[in-house]
Amino acid sequence: MDLVLGTLILRPYVFAFVACFLVAGALDLGWRRTLVFAAWVWPLVWAAEFASTRVGVPFGFYHYTGATRGRELYVADAPLMDSLSFTFLAYASFCLARGALGRRAGPWPLALAGGFLMMLLDVVIDPIAVRGDQWFLGRIFYYVDGGVYFGVPLSNFVGWVLVGTAVIGGYLALTRNGRGGRPEFGIALYYAVLAFNLVVTAWIREWVLLGLGLLLHAATAAVLYVVRRRPAIGPGMESQKA
Repeated sequence: MDLVLGTLILRPYVFAFVACFLVAGALDLGWRRTLVFAAWVWPLVWAAEFASTRVGVPFGFYHYTGATRGRELYVADAPLMDSLSFTFLAYASFCLARGALGRRAGPWPLALAGGFLMMLLDVVIDPIAVRGDQWFLGRIFYYVDGGVYFGVPLSNFVGWVLVGTAVIGGYLALTRNGRGGRPEFGIALYYAVLAFNLVVTAWIREWVLLGLGLLLHAATAAVLYVVRRRPAIGPGMESQKA
């Protein structure tokens, strides 16, 4: 119980986002599918992290420092909050992909879009995470060989796309394409997570990273808006245009 309380006290922002995910998911997917989503995502991501800290696949080769061991919950060598974060990151990205593509896309194109959008969050998240000693995260991990993107290897972003696609696609397969009906709550969660990380980026004065993050996500939002506004073309509409 001391470790549970310690984790809550040390990482309140993570559990606030988890709570938002549970509420948004219940309103969108229903409680059962929301729990299926979490129960599928968490162990898969934990396994990916376990592999990455040993063989460098899929997120690149990194190590957890263990600096907070005894103060928060760990599963093997990884803090619980790290793999737990993927539940709301994957769900929020899934919602944004649904909001942009609607029901036009098949399950796996939708999953790929969600995986790509999840990776775009990490373009901001991971560089500030490796600088955790400059804010309240703490120095909890490091990449063994560093990386060209603000200390993060490019292989990490490839891993996020692959894992994001796998967890969303797997969920859709498990639930027989259980897309839900109210993605707007998850979309709000996506941008709340982004805003939190951009604020932290400004707080630690990483101005170049902040500018890149803002530019990248503004461009992405514009593309998603265009995709969303694109009219669906069916047989009847084609005949009308002719």
